[in-house]
Amino acid sequence: MARKLKPIDRRRARVRRVLKARANARPRLSVFRSHKNIYAQVIDDGNGTTLAAASSLEGALKKKLKTGADTAAAGEVGKLLAERAKKAGIGEVVFDRGPYIYHGRVKALADGAREGGLQF
Repeated sequence: MARKLKPIDRRRARVRRVLKARANARPRLSVFRSHKNIYAQVIDDGNGTTLAAASSLEGALKKKLKTGADTAAAGEVGKLLAERAKKAGIGEVVFDRGPYIYHGRVKALADGAREGGLQF
């Protein structure tokens, strides 16, 4: 008998399924949001490798920000990730919000990445 999935796992799988259908070989910008920090990475699903990553735990951001759990921190992480993705030669990505609603910190990270030059 198959195990019953939790609602968060069902949402994550649904979002990922839609992204794979629309990706057109573009890398995926994946977001993880915890209570104290936010993390983002650009992933090449074809090779299974991380191309660029950033989080609110990094030294330069940690000194600059009051906390890693607000929209200001998420915006800065988005800008930093976009800068690193540009250095890696990535201009277009598919945004994977995971099980999170596109609101608040997740939206701020996406806006920061757009300001940094990523297109999605």
